[in-house]
Amino acid sequence: MSESGDVRAFVVGADHRSSTALLRDRLFVDESLMPQVFARLRAAGLEQGLVLSTCDRTEVHGMHVSPEAIVAQVRADLAAMGNVGSEEIADQTYALYDEAALRHLFAVAGSLESQVVGEPQVLGQVKAAHRQASGCGMMGAAFESAMQAAYATAKRVRTETEVGRRPVSIASAAALVAHELHGDLARCTALIIGLGDIGELIHEYLRTAGLQRCTMTGPAQRTEIQARRTGLTFTPFDALEEAVAGADIVISAVGTGRRVLDEEVVSQALRRRRRRPVLLLDGGVPGDIDPAVEACDGAYLYTLDDLEQVAMKGRAERREAAEEAWAIVDEAVAAWRRGRMERGATPAVVALRGEFEAARARVLREHPNADAARATELLVNQLLHRPTSVLRGLVTERDAAVESDPERLKRLIQHLFSEQADKDGT
Repeated sequence: MSESGDVRAFVVGADHRSSTALLRDRLFVDESLMPQVFARLRAAGLEQGLVLSTCDRTEVHGMHVSPEAIVAQVRADLAAMGNVGSEEIADQTYALYDEAALRHLFAVAGSLESQVVGEPQVLGQVKAAHRQASGCGMMGAAFESAMQAAYATAKRVRTETEVGRRPVSIASAAALVAHELHGDLARCTALIIGLGDIGELIHEYLRTAGLQRCTMTGPAQRTEIQARRTGLTFTPFDALEEAVAGADIVISAVGTGRRVLDEEVVSQALRRRRRRPVLLLDGGVPGDIDPAVEACDGAYLYTLDDLEQVAMKGRAERREAAEEAWAIVDEAVAAWRRGRMERGATPAVVALRGEFEAARARVLREHPNADAARATELLVNQLLHRPTSVLRGLVTERDAAVESDPERLKRLIQHLFSEQADKDGT
């Protein structure tokens, strides 16, 4: 991937696959400590790098001429910061270099390396780590180019595959079902019955998906206090039928073993709604809603088991889509590598064009009256004379030291075409 003397990509760290939760907790770097961490990295000789520290991973990504030495120092620093032994760090961390490191970075940004493949939060975490590194002066041109390529890759993964579009949890499954039934959730009203955690979790997903209006009710006296605490409107439990009639989505999370909603209540509510559909999400264990409710025209009942089935299907579809996403990552790594090589060849291309232009000007100056045929013949002779002579010398001397270093290529072109090179001893 890298040219001689050029910086190389690397990553060193621990994630949910390589390490225990205990080690990750000890390696976690709080945002307030980032300046200190970057100071240690700079002291080790790293000028381009970032630190990504989340509940799933703590990683140092960067670019350096000799990344192996930096990785060794980073491992030592991680051991010191986490107060863990060097053997434990060695056993539970990984180090990747060059294209493998870039592939890992692009995959992390695209949420392909997360515990839950496709979850979008990690891209925001990567961007936050990028901003922190920039603020501490740890971003160079090469690494910045890699980060922008990572973001472009993540965007392609999100738009060209189904990796992030299918639900993988009960709450996200509930949001999907609600969207499929009602469309734009900003136009909907929800009702939460009870104080169960699943109710709050589903509401949070619905709110993220666009839901703006929500009411809370329930048989417990604490319900009104909870509604005020969470910023929701409170409805007395004895007005349940009216509350159901005004809700497009009903989330029940009581779990007392008694039916909170029966067929009669839902049927009366639907009549008041003029048969506009209502989604009933039963999060109670045991269930809060009478299964007979499904017989009501316009009532769509989903239990926790139903939502889990939707989530399981979503997880399977994400795994299938991940194969397409990895192909996008590999394509992006190859494209970034080609771009780096093309930029490295620029000095040689500029030198070659300069030599050709100088030969053309020389022919026109020395033979101003030559016609096109004669001028081109003279130009070809001019262009080939010097390189032909030099190449013969190379073959005779068995000098095969032609490397891909951009500066060496530039000197080679000058040596092939310029007599001044002999005078300069090049």
